[in-house]
Amino acid sequence: MSHHHVPLISAQGLVKSYRRDAETVHALRGVDLSIGRGQVIALIGPSGSGKSTLLNVLCGWEHVEAGELVLDGALGASKPEDLPWGRVALVPQALALLEELTILDNVLMPARLSGGVKPMMGRADELMSEFGIDHLAARYSDQVSLGEQQRTAVARALLLAPLVVLADEPSAHQDAGWSDVLFAAFSRLAAQGSACLIATHNPVVWECANTVLAMRDGELGSKTCGRRMGI
Repeated sequence: MSHHHVPLISAQGLVKSYRRDAETVHALRGVDLSIGRGQVIALIGPSGSGKSTLLNVLCGWEHVEAGELVLDGALGASKPEDLPWGRVALVPQALALLEELTILDNVLMPARLSGGVKPMMGRADELMSEFGIDHLAARYSDQVSLGEQQRTAVARALLLAPLVVLADEPSAHQDAGWSDVLFAAFSRLAAQGSACLIATHNPVVWECANTVLAMRDGELGSKTCGRRMGI
């Protein structure tokens, strides 16, 4: 299908820096990136290399000083900050669950924001069962473990089957078994024509990724291909 050849997000020359006390931190130094349908991209690199900044820029949470982001029309917006959650979803490192909502209501939040909770109840139940949090539906986030909170954040991100998922260390609080489950879910979504960009230290992801991109000192380095998915 022709739409597989049009990148969902294309970035050229992204530059972003911060002031930290007296020094300037160059978080992104001319980053080029193309995210296409059907891809699982692993983003690796040491802490402080710019991975989180790149994800934040791609979803519109932060703005660059230079460079260009081009979004495919299928995403429903021309600027990242206008992207609907139904099209692009983020799993932030801080998880960002709402403490006053139950686990179930946190998972359903994207459906509430897009105006249709009832049609998504079945999907929410499926994801929560798959991620081992279905028995926690009525609890609040401070009543479950950090690993369970993280799986809740991933279920929330996948609820509306977005075209792009940006995930920041989504298995940081998981054992190997749950890591496998989460990355199988990302791979399934990609197989349906979405794209997943996953910042991670987890070698499991490198195995299931189409592409591994290495980030160091704000620069995106060489690509190494993982196993190709049948797309």
